[in-house]
Amino acid sequence: MNGNNVLLVLQAVEEAKPMVEAIKKDNPGVIIQNEPAMIKITCPSKLTVKAETMEELIGREWDPQELQLCLVTLAGNVDEDYDHFTIYWDN
Repeated sequence: MNGNNVLLVLQAVEEAKPMVEAIKKDNPGVIIQNEPAMIKITCPSKLTVKAETMEELIGREWDPQELQLCLVTLAGNVDEDYDHFTIYWDN
């Protein structure tokens, strides 16, 4: 992993699938690695899960705190609000 990459690791469960799709859609340069029990996601400098994108994919309101139900670990600073969950590194 590059020192400038953020890291998000999710459990490989059904609830994580739309999160991965939203991450792919909204984060250019994202790298997804599927493992037997987890999904390892890396992205240069910043990764955002947007509530708007999630809501489009799942067809209901989505609270960014729901990501924590699948969260294994992360690397980076966290900025979480009603409309996003962002991991980033200060440069």
